[in-house]
Amino acid sequence: MAERIIKLTLEYDGSNYAGWQLQADVVTVQGVVEEALAKVLKEPTRVHGAGRTDAGVHAAGQTAHFKTVSAMPVDAFTRALNSLLPDDVSVLSAEEAPPGFHARYSAKARTYRYAVTFADSVFTRRHAWYVRPPLNVGAMSEAAALLAGEHDFAAFGNASEDYDVTVRRITEIRVNETLGGLEVYVTANAFLYKMVRNIMAVMVRVGRGETAPEGVPRLLCGTVRADLKATDAHAPWPPAPPQGLTLMKVWY
Repeated sequence: MAERIIKLTLEYDGSNYAGWQLQADVVTVQGVVEEALAKVLKEPTRVHGAGRTDAGVHAAGQTAHFKTVSAMPVDAFTRALNSLLPDDVSVLSAEEAPPGFHARYSAKARTYRYAVTFADSVFTRRHAWYVRPPLNVGAMSEAAALLAGEHDFAAFGNASEDYDVTVRRITEIRVNETLGGLEVYVTANAFLYKMVRNIMAVMVRVGRGETAPEGVPRLLCGTVRADLKATDAHAPWPPAPPQGLTLMKVWY
């Protein structure tokens, strides 16, 4: 049989994983999916994800693909994999992908959600960042509008990552108030490592009144060192914690 490309859509709670990507001596989402798939196909099979979510980060719509010559009906992959995967990882759907499809490189955009809670509860600690209220949502929305569009987001990346190009295009960023907190949705053509978490760290500072909304563009202009007293080319505060971040959808 000719080689097929199978596209998977998955959801997972990332609390117990060292991220999506395979790593030595730690449990990752990619690792448990490949382990289950090897049992289904009776051979090792590499699974490629659309986004390398970090340790503790969740997904409601992660996309992945693998290649196989198996004749198994495509909907059978969903049932077979879910019977073998742990309870905190689930395949939502499986479908045939066209020739040349790649979960990561074929993607046109990705949407992330970051959740903030104002209640320090055992029911929210794994899925939201606890921040003491109040936050000025109007000021945060003003800062968000300044981040929309195409900019050099080098100051919102991570110093450990080396990118040839750090320009990214945010097509949508919005702040929604929720019962007991807020959510920030960010859609972009691509993201730097920890970019959303660094954006959220700045946004919360704006909400607290520690940074003015009009100060945010200075990060984009690369003058953070002079204007915000950073010790390097990045913001002088840690990124927002991972548990508030969820990959919602990958767009093709």
